[in-house]
Amino acid sequence: MLWIAIRMLTGDKQKFYGLVFGIAFSTLLITQQLTIFVNLIERGASGAYNVGEAEVWVMDPVSRTTDVAYALPPTALDAVRGVPGVDWAVPHLRSSASVRTRDGDLEGVAIIGVDDATLIGLPKRMAEGSIDVLSQPDSVIIDDVGAVNMFGEGRDPIGERLELNDQRAVVRAIADATPSFTSQVTLYTKYSQALNYVPGTRNRMSFVLAGVADGLTAEEVADRIESQTGLKAETRDEFAQAGVDFIIENTGIPTNFGITVVLGFVVGVAIVGLTFSLFIRDNIKQFGALKAIGVTNGRILRMVTVQAALVGLIGYGLGVLGTVAFLWGFSGSPFFKGFYIPWQIPLVSLVAVILILAITGVLALRSVFRTEPASVFR
Repeated sequence: MLWIAIRMLTGDKQKFYGLVFGIAFSTLLITQQLTIFVNLIERGASGAYNVGEAEVWVMDPVSRTTDVAYALPPTALDAVRGVPGVDWAVPHLRSSASVRTRDGDLEGVAIIGVDDATLIGLPKRMAEGSIDVLSQPDSVIIDDVGAVNMFGEGRDPIGERLELNDQRAVVRAIADATPSFTSQVTLYTKYSQALNYVPGTRNRMSFVLAGVADGLTAEEVADRIESQTGLKAETRDEFAQAGVDFIIENTGIPTNFGITVVLGFVVGVAIVGLTFSLFIRDNIKQFGALKAIGVTNGRILRMVTVQAALVGLIGYGLGVLGTVAFLWGFSGSPFFKGFYIPWQIPLVSLVAVILILAITGVLALRSVFRTEPASVFR
């Protein structure tokens, strides 16, 4: 009987392909949009994860993310260093600035000042050059995505001269860093040099980065810092999550992507439901004949379930492969750097496909169950 069900399904090629297309399109839309959404909001955590050495981030109590921070007074650094359990602590500056290129273009950039002695605050990997270039005068390191955005594809930024706050800056290396949410150009330099590049204010230290002594956890040291200094201290994971939450709470991205995902589900139900109903209607005589020779509604339900499973398996596979092909095709674009498909997303798409097939199958089977066996002889 199950083989008969498959032959009935594949015998009508137009409706079979229509069902497969409906499932594949719905799966592609849901999987692709969820993948882009997750990767975009995860970039809110890039500022914290690009600094691999910092186990604890110390900031003003009103600061929220790496990009939304209130400057600390210089005394905060010594206060953090005096907390028991802090292995080391270094200053960290993050600020926005306008830069003028050699061609006369004006660009908005993010300036990151790292500790002069240890260079803690730089990304873990370098795409070109070495972190040692910061020992040279007026040196800056540009992130790889920012290099493409500022200078264009195929142009080597090494040696390019920039003007920052009437100060000279020379690009001497390229960092392999996770892009920020806005993909803004990021320039890394020493803390002392960064103070010359950003407009002068009384307090300019954005954060204090701290390490944890052996035998203690980051959570314990963060609690000690908060209780003894009155500043806010968060572990790297907590601060990264705060960046993600800030994007979710303050942008329309979740709503926009959520609408697209819902539309993908609705379109899948519409296409598959209509095509499945037409398939059942065109084969109502065959189902009636089966009931006339003694096939029960339960057996017919299993037959339709096999048909739906076959269509769902093929369509789901094509949809997921389409998402993989999409990411592979745009892997060379700096805007899609580091994009991946979390394992939870294909599971969400699979559940959506099962719901689509269940809803459309139940609606289509009503006419079959109401069909009288004698109707086939009329």
